Amino acid sequence: MFVLYEHASGYVLVHCEQTDDISELNANDYANFGQLVKLKAFQPFTSAAIALDNMNAISEGLVHADLKKFLVNNVPKGQSVGINDQRLLQVVKEELDMSVAGGDIVLEICRGVRMHIHQMIKPLTLAKEGGAQLGLSHSYSRTKVKFNVNRMDNMVIQAIALIDQLDKDINTFAMRVREWYGYHFPEMVRLVNDNYQYCQLIGLINIEIFAKKVISLADYRKKLQQYLSDKMSNVAPSLAALIGDVVGARLISHAGSLTKLAKYPASTVQILGAEKALFRALKTKGNTPKYGLLFHSTFIGRATAKNKGRISRFLANKCSIASRIDAFSEAPNNIFGDKLKEQVEERLKMYEDGDVPRKNIDVMKEAMQAVKAAQPEDEQTVAATKRKIEAVDEVDTSETPSKKKKKKKDKVKEEPSEEVSEEVTEETPKKKKKKKKAKEEASEETVTEEASVEPETDSTEVKKKKKKKKAKEEPSEEAEPVTEEAEPVTEETSQEVDSSEKKKKKKKKKKAEEE
Repeated sequence: MFVLYEHASGYVLVHCEQTDDISELNANDYANFGQLVKLKAFQPFTSAAIALDNMNAISEGLVHADLKKFLVNNVPKGQSVGINDQRLLQVVKEELDMSVAGGDIVLEICRGVRMHIHQMIKPLTLAKEGGAQLGLSHSYSRTKVKFNVNRMDNMVIQAIALIDQLDKDINTFAMRVREWYGYHFPEMVRLVNDNYQYCQLIGLINIEIFAKKVISLADYRKKLQQYLSDKMSNVAPSLAALIGDVVGARLISHAGSLTKLAKYPASTVQILGAEKALFRALKTKGNTPKYGLLFHSTFIGRATAKNKGRISRFLANKCSIASRIDAFSEAPNNIFGDKLKEQVEERLKMYEDGDVPRKNIDVMKEAMQAVKAAQPEDEQTVAATKRKIEAVDEVDTSETPSKKKKKKKDKVKEEPSEEVSEEVTEETPKKKKKKKKAKEEASEETVTEEASVEPETDSTEVKKKKKKKKAKEEPSEEAEPVTEEAEPVTEETSQEVDSSEKKKKKKKKKKAEEE
């Protein structure tokens, strides 16, 4: 039977001749174990990334491509493969269509291979084996725990939680010591106020043992405080420089992480830690709290009663800025924190004396200059080259849009001129059309008027002809009244023509005024 063993340095395949009785297999003795178990194949991992990828697949019960190739190439057809992991055993059986085995005998063989692998594979010494196991274990645990090596805010959260718990315990134990020793020396309670010093002065045996425990806890608390300050100087130096190590660590712990704190707005940072009071005020429609964990800062205590809300709002704003700088900057430092602290100090002076503080943009410019001056020359050159590359990229990307913008501007400039010309051209045909309409209407009116005049003239001409005939037949004396009667008809027609001309002129004037 063949047995697969997954080692940190690669895949190992061994062959065991006798697998019937487990008592015959002594894994602790290499002389006995080496005769029964022989190395069949060994495929080392070429890099740490490949080793991590294979181990992740095995832990999730998956067959990696490297493992599949290793088994297909080295296990003869018809032979069974012993696999220790039950999930991997089922997957190999289904995907590779191989006969698999498990149980105590496979577990014992894997234990023997783990103990004697440096003797079975001569190039793999104990030092190399230990290094491979250590490196793979660290990388595997980081991927599973999702621990960020550069941001150790988890350590800060645990440290501040332990400090708070130690403070409660030390105070409780110190009160117990005072009460216990007070029966023997009651005056000492008034003489010594410090709990640490009180525990050092106790002389009775039983109480002294308990007092030493309290002293050791107090000493450990001091060391833990120093550890917290060191971690805060690495994780959030700006926030620690602004409001102190303890208050900054409590803000990070309450938010959950430094990144979550950086994502909070200043209004949330201001009341962080006062959630109960906030919801109680919203429920009872009372006054909302002005500060939460920021109350422990020295700035709130130094401000007057009427200015506590103002300074807490301003301090929360600066804390949000400091947390964002610490969370998202590549090389955190305390320069910005010191400048932000100076701004808070200036704001306190403004509330007290009325002095006008500096503008935020001026303070940030000073901070940037200080950061540049603090950077080494190598980092400055690297940053300058990065800026030059970014500037070149921006120029390359911005050239085509600028050309397009210019073309658009030219089109926009051309479009109004075209619109003006179109309007002018449109106006002239309109005027022509209006004039044509006016002429057509005038001609139609004249035609209608002439048509109305022509029947009258026709009737007069017919009357004249009849009268002439009658005049020829009758004496010439009757011809005079006919002519006299024809004259008034012509006068009436002339009056009508004059009135029509006046109407035309009036219409033209109205149209001209309307235009």
